[in-house]
Amino acid sequence: MDQASVLKQMIQFNKSAFDNTFNALEMAREQNARMIGAFLEQAAWMPEESKKTIRQWLDSYKKGCEDLRSMMNESYQRVEQTMEKQGGS
Repeated sequence: MDQASVLKQMIQFNKSAFDNTFNALEMAREQNARMIGAFLEQAAWMPEESKKTIRQWLDSYKKGCEDLRSMMNESYQRVEQTMEKQGGS
């Protein structure tokens, strides 16, 4: 097995491991967001401004996760394209 093939398998394994881990963390994030949302609906004692701040925090966290996923996908695509170019040379 040549080095390029081994490297490609390593990259694919790494991407798969990232995707699986990220998906598990994303499910936990979604569950936590639902629980916090339910809590906020029932927390009549909490000021509306505080609830708004917590919801904004949840939205920012979700966007950060989406940005990370996008960045990682783009990075893996670049690595794969680079490997294809080098393999064709």
